[in-house]
Amino acid sequence: MPIEIPKDNWPGSVRTVTIGATPAEGGTRTSTVTVGGEKALPFMHFEAEMPHRPVIALEIKDRRPDDWSPLLLETWGDAMDSPGSWAKAAEAAGADLLQLSLSLTDAKGNPTTPDMAVTAVQAVLNSSGLPLMVFGPGQAEADNKLLVPIADATKGERMVLGICEDKNYRTIVAAAMGNDHLVNARSPMDVNLAKQLNILISDMNMPLDRIIMDPTTGALGYGIEYGYSAMERLRLAALQGDAMTQLPMLVTPGFEAWKTKESKVGEGVPAEWGDWLARAINWETLTAMALLESGANILVLRHPESLRRVSIAIDELTAIPEVAIS
Repeated sequence: MPIEIPKDNWPGSVRTVTIGATPAEGGTRTSTVTVGGEKALPFMHFEAEMPHRPVIALEIKDRRPDDWSPLLLETWGDAMDSPGSWAKAAEAAGADLLQLSLSLTDAKGNPTTPDMAVTAVQAVLNSSGLPLMVFGPGQAEADNKLLVPIADATKGERMVLGICEDKNYRTIVAAAMGNDHLVNARSPMDVNLAKQLNILISDMNMPLDRIIMDPTTGALGYGIEYGYSAMERLRLAALQGDAMTQLPMLVTPGFEAWKTKESKVGEGVPAEWGDWLARAINWETLTAMALLESGANILVLRHPESLRRVSIAIDELTAIPEVAIS
């Protein structure tokens, strides 16, 4: 006889957010990305349809990075020499969208200027039709200085601007609101802090469908359990009807995984760790997979092979079984 599976019926749902704008919508993108809309926990197809699959972004930089693993430098090669070339290579690798991370300084150590940042963003927009997210160097003053002119120069593109934190959200949110962009709201692995930042941004009259929630995380073996737990609790709160947690979630497993010793170091480690490249890709892939299961809507990766593997996993997880158990 048929097996009856208990089903939860949640009163809340995740908001739907669209990144990017086509020419008909006032932008220049050849495609857009829509995330969110879930009415159940991740991949619980027997409870509710998952209207939009999770998406994968590849992270690129405005210049060849000084602190990335040699494995990544070898993988991307000469494409790293210009953000436009790197954007083309990332699109060819199969990314759904791009994250351009701005550097604090140029290759000679001089501070990155607003003109340099705008030029880098325009190079990416001219080279790829994918939706774009632009993140500052991660220092409040520098982020504000660079992101405001970028927002002004790209009005209507519906880019995601970050990083909005409690120290600098006002300036970035105002720039995004005035130029039809979205924002990435980042908080340090804490449900209450994530919710509070969303409230603060919403209080500036920023529509909730233009906010991506970034709860941050750790890498596999480096605090991922804590990050997973925070994300799971945020998603449960959203499904239970808490409006200020009903935002799609973005996480950066590429950044987290590639700064761990297991990924970054190839010499002086135990032989049992195995091949360096295989280990590093596994570290990024498994980190991403754990976060996918905790409710991530946007995963930002760095290696194209990790992207390929996670994309296959998303295909399998989002495929609705032909025979349902009732």
